[in-house]
Amino acid sequence: MAKKRSNFSYLSGYSADLVAQIEGLLDEGRLGDYLHQRYPDNHQISTSKALYHYVQEIKNTYLRKSAPLSKIIYDDKIDTVNNALGLHTYISRVQGAKLKAKKEIRISTLFKQSPEPFLRMIVVHELAHLREKEHNKAFYKLCEYMEPRYHQLEFDVRVYLTYKDIQASPGTIPELWNR
Repeated sequence: MAKKRSNFSYLSGYSADLVAQIEGLLDEGRLGDYLHQRYPDNHQISTSKALYHYVQEIKNTYLRKSAPLSKIIYDDKIDTVNNALGLHTYISRVQGAKLKAKKEIRISTLFKQSPEPFLRMIVVHELAHLREKEHNKAFYKLCEYMEPRYHQLEFDVRVYLTYKDIQASPGTIPELWNR
């Protein structure tokens, strides 16, 4: 049976050779096994409360002096079609004569059942936005400071999303980490 083909949009910007390697693994039916072999374990951070503590621990280790976060949650409304896996928001409200600002991080529920390094990459990315708003050189240096394997993990998350997009029925996630 022919597999549904994707435009490999998650891998745009990577070399044609690298994309061809991923496509080869997919054609051979080995992409899921490749991902599972590299990242065999699912994390246990399944609630927003556990996510809050996980994010705070990373923030306190690397960005202690950054503004506090008022909310950290898993969000099932984040749509990977719009290339958003996590969101950082800044909400400003006027209370009396003061302007109050709140910072929030929302992580796609897709990462409730994923390897911990995938979740960490998304968290590091969103935390980096506390200091750097744009995806510039300073932003990526900060990501690498918090997670030295950041670029490899970002690539592997994109490979996973490509696999999910091609292999999964609409609305489902491949069962890589529920074996």
